[in-house]
Amino acid sequence: MAKLQGNGHIGQQASLNLADAAIVLLDVHGFVESWSPGAERLLGHKGADVVGQAVPVLLAPGDAARVTALAEEARVRGSWGGLLTARHACGDQIGIEAQVVPVTDSEERAHWLVLAVEASPLQGWQISRAVLERMVTQTPVGMAVVDTDLRFVWSNAALERFGGGPAQRRIGRRLGEIQPGLDAESLETQMRRVLESGEPLIGYEHVGRPRSDPHRQHAHSMSFVRLDDANGQPIGVCYTVIDITERYQNRQRLTLLDRASEYIGRTLDVMQTAQDLADVAVPHLADFVAVDLLDSVIRGGEPLPGPLSDADMVLLRRGGQQSLREGVPESVVEIGDMATYHAWSPPIRCLAGGGSWRTERLDPLTPEWAANIPGDRHARFLDLGLHTAMVVPIRARGTTMGVTTFFRSVHDESFSESDLRLAEEFVARAAVCMDNARRYTRERGAALALQRSLLPHEVPQQDAVYVASSYRPADALADAGGDWFDVIALSGARVALVVGDVTGHGIDAVATMGRLRTAVQTLAALDLRPEELLGHLDDLVSRVSDEAATAASSAAASGVAAPPALHPPSGDTAARGTSCLYAVYDPLSRCCTMASAGHPAPAVLDPDGRVHFADLPIGPRLGVGGLPFEAVESVVPEGSVLALYTDGLLTGRVPGKAGDTGEQRLCRALETPALSLDALCETVIERLVPARPFDDVTLLLAATRSLDTDRFASWELPADPAVVAQAREMAARQLTGWGLDDLVFTTELVVSELVTNAIRYGSGPIRLRLILGHTLTCEVCDGSSTSPYLRHPRATDEGGRGLFLISQFTHRWGTRYTTDGKIIWTEQLLGANDPDVAGLLV
Repeated sequence: MAKLQGNGHIGQQASLNLADAAIVLLDVHGFVESWSPGAERLLGHKGADVVGQAVPVLLAPGDAARVTALAEEARVRGSWGGLLTARHACGDQIGIEAQVVPVTDSEERAHWLVLAVEASPLQGWQISRAVLERMVTQTPVGMAVVDTDLRFVWSNAALERFGGGPAQRRIGRRLGEIQPGLDAESLETQMRRVLESGEPLIGYEHVGRPRSDPHRQHAHSMSFVRLDDANGQPIGVCYTVIDITERYQNRQRLTLLDRASEYIGRTLDVMQTAQDLADVAVPHLADFVAVDLLDSVIRGGEPLPGPLSDADMVLLRRGGQQSLREGVPESVVEIGDMATYHAWSPPIRCLAGGGSWRTERLDPLTPEWAANIPGDRHARFLDLGLHTAMVVPIRARGTTMGVTTFFRSVHDESFSESDLRLAEEFVARAAVCMDNARRYTRERGAALALQRSLLPHEVPQQDAVYVASSYRPADALADAGGDWFDVIALSGARVALVVGDVTGHGIDAVATMGRLRTAVQTLAALDLRPEELLGHLDDLVSRVSDEAATAASSAAASGVAAPPALHPPSGDTAARGTSCLYAVYDPLSRCCTMASAGHPAPAVLDPDGRVHFADLPIGPRLGVGGLPFEAVESVVPEGSVLALYTDGLLTGRVPGKAGDTGEQRLCRALETPALSLDALCETVIERLVPARPFDDVTLLLAATRSLDTDRFASWELPADPAVVAQAREMAARQLTGWGLDDLVFTTELVVSELVTNAIRYGSGPIRLRLILGHTLTCEVCDGSSTSPYLRHPRATDEGGRGLFLISQFTHRWGTRYTTDGKIIWTEQLLGANDPDVAGLLV
């Protein structure tokens, strides 16, 4: 009979149930010699299939590689016991608890006897009381047990580091008695909840001031587990404590930085960014924060280079401030006011040197750093309760723009190095935003100044319409736009009304607006019809845009960086897509002719108070191409109001009736009774435009007028040279009737020259018309389309002086073409000194 030798040494002394154990006999080389029914039940393999097989085939790869080492260990120690992973016949892997001992048979041949059972899911080391005691005493984790009354019955030595004294002083006392600085009530609430529910609470975070460090807040991660007796009745709570102050502070700093990233720099406004910085820092970092900026920075200018002056006091403008105390009692100035600092004060030293400054404890006898403090506000830091401070300069791109000062008063913790690093991170983020806002303020100010200089400053004197206008720039978050309007006096007492909108924003759009406005004024001087003027303007925009695009492509192909003006959207390429409305009103016929290049039709307020929109076909935008522009003519009753506007007026987000369109809101606003045209213009703007519009808004109101029949005279003349004298007589008689005797001689000369030229070079019919407005207009119409031109004759020439004399005697003159000929017109100023006609005739 075989005899067993030795016992297990590894891990534990196994106690196997032989009734259920799988018994396997191996030869000295590890091949299966005998396979019991228990082994077949455990692993599923039949004896005939495994006898003669090597034992590694029955084990998982990891354990199969250990067989040689385990056999050597069993030989040396006399046995081996432990956990292995075996292969089941179905392909699964199962855990087994095995005991291996060397045996010999009656013939003294060596074998291996293996006893194995399925491993229990709770299988593990059997820890002794001594091991447990060493573990709880040597662990850095604070541990304690309280009874059902929440009184301490046991605690380990590590818990002493968290305050409350040694373990023997805790016995029988509650947490609030040994740690009065902590929020014991909330902790005991968690313990009672665990006692009642039996569910453990893991990772509960608690922040407080333990007795071991009462001047500094600490964060602890605590876990609570209920302890039950053998009958399942609760006997207390075991809790553990880990100090996570550093991790908690780092997480708080990251949270604070995330909040700073979200709130600082939301607007392109220097003052608002400064206030955002102060708001974010209070109360999580400081109790009082003041942000002071150089005055030039707020205006968008560059900070003055070089060191500060040697003056005893330095002026800074308060950009933002915040305090835990209501009313910010620590501040001696209001936001926007100038703060005066002594040159020796830390804010000025940081401003000059560019480095940060920190003190853990302010000298209580130190006077305030600010100078010229009002008498009722004079106080020391001690009086204000300020005990620790930091000053961080606001620097971006190598430029110092101001300083941020942090104080604590309510919280008695001093600022640490980590607090200073956090403050510097705050200020660095805000500094970049402030610098961007400063640059934007400067560029937007330049664009707005350019835009205002390019818009009309006053309405030219004319007799056709009363005018009221309003221009509202976009909100500070948007660049200046390219909206424009114009009122252009034309010949024959007519007036041109223009409204346009350049695509895009920024200084390029403003420059494009200026170029287009100049082009419209130049084309208007040619007295073109509205559709013809827009056609010429469209050609101009297309040509200039194509040239700019070609230049940019050439620069890119050559590998040479194009100048800024060639980078789209430049001022040239931005013109493409511009909308424009051009309308001409004649007060004699009360006829209004208008054409649109992608611009909304004007609204018309009739004299009876009703509003409608002009039936105007909308052509393509300038530079886009497509259908030709089409003009419409309509008779406008005297006293009507033409409302020309840009699309920003209709898209303003203002409260109104549900489902209202911009056109409906405009109609209701125009129907509002007003004392004057200017008052009506303001009413429309107030009702339709929000306080901070996203887009520029332009509104031009023109109340139509008409000239009385006694203010103009017209005569049809035959193409006969003898009629020239008759024309002079009729003109002189009309001027005498108007009381313009001082203009009779000049007008007779003008009429004589113009009628003679019409008879000689033109064709019939010929019409002479005099118009009395703010100027005296003389028009001669004929059926020829030939264009007259001004000559400068030599002294020996017998002719060619007619138009030259007219240009000298009159204020201005010109030619406009009609569908059946042309009109040559002149204007003379009323009440002006007549030119020395006699001298010109000599």
